[in-house]
Amino acid sequence: MTLVREWQPAGRALRPTSKVLPEHARAHNRSLVLQHLFHAGPASRADLARATGLTRVTISDLIAGLIADGIVTELDVRQEGRVGKPGTPVGLREDAFQIIAIDLADDELVHGAVIDVAGTVRERRSTPTAGRTGAEAVEALVGFCRELVAAATCPVLGVGVGSPGVVDPSGAVVQAPNRGWFDVPLAALLSAALGVPVHVANDANTAVLGEFTYGGGTGEGLLLLTVGEGVGAGTVLDGALVQGHQHAAGEIGHVTAVDERDDVPGSAIGPPRPCACGRLGCLETVLAVPALRRRVAGLGPAERDAALAVVGRRLGVVLAPIASALNLSEVVVSGPPELLGGTLREAALETLRSRTMPVISSGLQLRMTALGEDGALYGAAVLVLSGELGVT
Repeated sequence: MTLVREWQPAGRALRPTSKVLPEHARAHNRSLVLQHLFHAGPASRADLARATGLTRVTISDLIAGLIADGIVTELDVRQEGRVGKPGTPVGLREDAFQIIAIDLADDELVHGAVIDVAGTVRERRSTPTAGRTGAEAVEALVGFCRELVAAATCPVLGVGVGSPGVVDPSGAVVQAPNRGWFDVPLAALLSAALGVPVHVANDANTAVLGEFTYGGGTGEGLLLLTVGEGVGAGTVLDGALVQGHQHAAGEIGHVTAVDERDDVPGSAIGPPRPCACGRLGCLETVLAVPALRRRVAGLGPAERDAALAVVGRRLGVVLAPIASALNLSEVVVSGPPELLGGTLREAALETLRSRTMPVISSGLQLRMTALGEDGALYGAAVLVLSGELGVT
């Protein structure tokens, strides 16, 4: 009886996927093997050698180590009508480990899940944010993570967290104004409390990794817009995640979208409002979920659509120069579909196309995420797979 079920390809891999410097060769080659098994499914040693460009001796050595570590197992030989003795396929063990995934983007709930190596959600839980900020929010997050670790039925490979704000490579939250976090070493704090590796990244970057790996997003020019308590964006260009200077790429929620020119009688968008970052008129003051809820509260269907269209047009104005500068192929929106998926999305796309050259906008898609509310959770799992196994 095998421990690996019929495998479905999980998606494409982020660059690089070729050999690197000798001192990093073994770890990198191990990553190549795991990436192939993760994305393409079980394969024989000979097939792995052909797919990765590594020698059969190297592949045999790597597979022996992965089997000893309990990550890979040999499967039943399949007869395919070929001449000669068929190679024994190997595949990732579904029961090798589980991952704890956390999504902090929601303004009302913290979402968490236990996810197995095949990408199946084994346990799903949520807990109210209850307005907690600062150290109190960190303490509550530790308790929530402990519950999920206890719910795992296999060894926990690690915890992945998608957090609002600017997050540095060490997993420290440089600033997340809506959470009251400034220079908080979140990954280190959680790892010390939980006793397992923890990987933290910006929630939009996390979500775009989930869309790219599990949701069918293209890697040529993909921007994923997360709309929750705040607004952010994650971008994959030519197969690489865009991080930017100071690791703050994608903070379009704090682009000024409303200014004093809008503070006139009869203006559909209204005057600029204060943002949690300390400035006035940021995009998230009109597009974030709490702002959208306030805007449509008590309105009938026609008035509601008109109010959402106003915000959609403002979003299109902000996205147009970004789409032009990066030559995006698709913009994916993650957030409540009842607010974002109808009139607002349509107005944003119409405005985006009207403000960009046809060569940019003719094939540009603006769609809701294929992963629903689980995009950030899948992305958090990718953070752990990448950080612990080199799988992206």
